[in-house]
This record gives sequence, C-alpha cells and structure tokens, in this order.
Amino acid sequence: MKIQLKSKEEIERIRMAGAILADCHKEIAKVIKPGVTTAEIDRLVEVYLASRGATPAQKGYRGFPFAICASVNEVVCHGFPGTVPLQEGDIVTIDIVVNKSGWMADSAWSYRVGKVSQEAERLLQVTEKALAAGIEAARSGNRVGDISYAVQEVARKAGVGIVKPLIGHGIGRNMHEPPDVPNFGRPRSGPKLQPGIVITIEPILTLGDTGAVFWDQDGWTIRSADGSLGAHYEHTLAITEEGPVILTC
Repeated sequence: MKIQLKSKEEIERIRMAGAILADCHKEIAKVIKPGVTTAEIDRLVEVYLASRGATPAQKGYRGFPFAICASVNEVVCHGFPGTVPLQEGDIVTIDIVVNKSGWMADSAWSYRVGKVSQEAERLLQVTEKALAAGIEAARSGNRVGDISYAVQEVARKAGVGIVKPLIGHGIGRNMHEPPDVPNFGRPRSGPKLQPGIVITIEPILTLGDTGAVFWDQDGWTIRSADGSLGAHYEHTLAITEEGPVILTC
C-alpha cells in the first residue's frame, strides 16, 4: 500500500474522531485512582464512545477482545484490561483507537495512579518530551527519519530504553497505513513528509536502558524484559504547509 495523502475534508473527518478520543481521555483522567480496575475503564470507554456515535476500532481487530489497551507498570503496550485494582504509585497507559463514520484516530496516554516514584515521574516526563520532539520534527519537507531521530535523541540523552519493535504509523480509513514511523533512526532518511500525510507518533520507552521486551502467551501483552517501568504517549497528527497539526487534542 502506498502512502495515502488525505484531503482537507478527510483530515477533518479524522479530526472529528480525534476530538472524541481527546474527550474520552479527559473522562478517563477523572476516574483513574487507586482501587479502580482497568476493566472498569474499558467499560467506561465503550459506553462513552457509543454515546458519541463512535466505536473502539481495536475491539475485534485481529481478535483483540477489548475497547482499550491497558498497560500497567512493566507492561509497555497492548495490555488486556483486568480486574486487579490499580494501586498507589502505578502508572497505566490507556491506548484507544476511535472509529467515527469510517475514519480513525489513535492516541495513548500514560496516567499516574496517585503519587508515583521519582523514577516513574522522570520516565513519564521524558516520554512526553520525546513525543513533543517528534511532533516538532513532523514538518513538510522533512523525512520520517527526522521524527525518528528527534524521539531517539530525547531518549538517549535521558538514558532510557526505546522499545524498537513498536512504532508509529499512518492512519485514516485503516488503523495502520504507510508510512511506518519508528522511534529511532537517522535524520534525512525515510519517506518525505508532505501535506496530506496523517500519522501517529508514539514513543514507547522503558526505565531500563535496553528497551528489550517480550510477548506474553496471549500474543498481545508486551512487557519490558528487565521488569522496568514502561511509558507510552501518542497523538495522531496531520502534516500541513503550516506545520504539524495534532488531531487528538
């Protein structure tokens, strides 16, 4: 599949899905606290999206059975919601893809459960900073590798690990479209960015400096190999002549 350039009208359709997704994250932020379960958050999201005329796109995708991915502590991505209550000091990433009238937007956010440790706080801040650096590099005329390098350098300077198998991607009518957007790479490499490209940027970092991971037997849940904390921040954005435009805030 080739990179698909979206029209202004199509980008507005993705923005509509993104606005619902941003509002959904605001609802999640209101309820995350010690004692809440990620299964409860999963139900909240499904009900909320239905109230807005949208659906959770990942539910049923390749057999994934939930409305959200809920990744707690050393689980870095694709965690299953469960009935174990969140505890003070946990960090939990909620990753959601919203489908509104056939157009999709994707965003993940790592939440603090009560007061977290200094090291957890540092990881969260570094990962969010890496996302901001990647977005800043997502300008027409640059290349995908410029995004990748910007994310990589924030992680490298902080001494945290990059989960290299997990990457950003194009998005639109399909959840995953070209181009791939890795979180590591060389500047001035990869496809050229031009107006109409819509992508996700999603640094996934670990406190352990290798970023190595393994998959659970369920085929989805991905954990840090060294048991260290993971964090994941993601936005969907459009490349425009004026600069990157975030569609999920």
